[in-house]
Amino acid sequence: MDIIKAGPFPLKKEQFRMTVNGQGLEVAAVPTARLSDLLRKEFQLTGTKVSCGIGRCGACSILIDGKLANACMTMAYQADGRSITTIEGLQKEELDICQTAFLEEGGFQCGYCTPGMTIALKALFEEKTHPTDEEIEEGLAGNLCRCTGYGGIMRSACRIRKVLSGGKRESGF
Repeated sequence: MDIIKAGPFPLKKEQFRMTVNGQGLEVAAVPTARLSDLLRKEFQLTGTKVSCGIGRCGACSILIDGKLANACMTMAYQADGRSITTIEGLQKEELDICQTAFLEEGGFQCGYCTPGMTIALKALFEEKTHPTDEEIEEGLAGNLCRCTGYGGIMRSACRIRKVLSGGKRESGF
């Protein structure tokens, strides 16, 4: 049968379970639903932004099992059984060190990229507590700031490094 004559394929929802910001959640979704849409629409976690929708800007950055990922490129079936951390999940009793650094250093302008940048830095500093300036730039390479606020973002990253290294200044930023 010709695919045009066959008509649209039925979209059957399935149940998916995941831990989001420490909370076990379940959602009925089409397996190919974007995780970014589930986070924003089903779980009302709107800190995860969608900009390009093709994994190039980093606005939708999240952690999946502690690793940096683009929520716009992750399908519901890929998140099943996984642990997801969004920008909302970084804060425990107090703001996370990465969130605090962005506030103290003015690491944002319009703020649209800030959640993704913060998550990317969280992933970087979880992996390497004392990255070089070049490693910081590489760690942020998948994130774009439309306002070109990279100076403040780099100052924020350097503040995190300074705090983690006991207050020693080691960068020109």
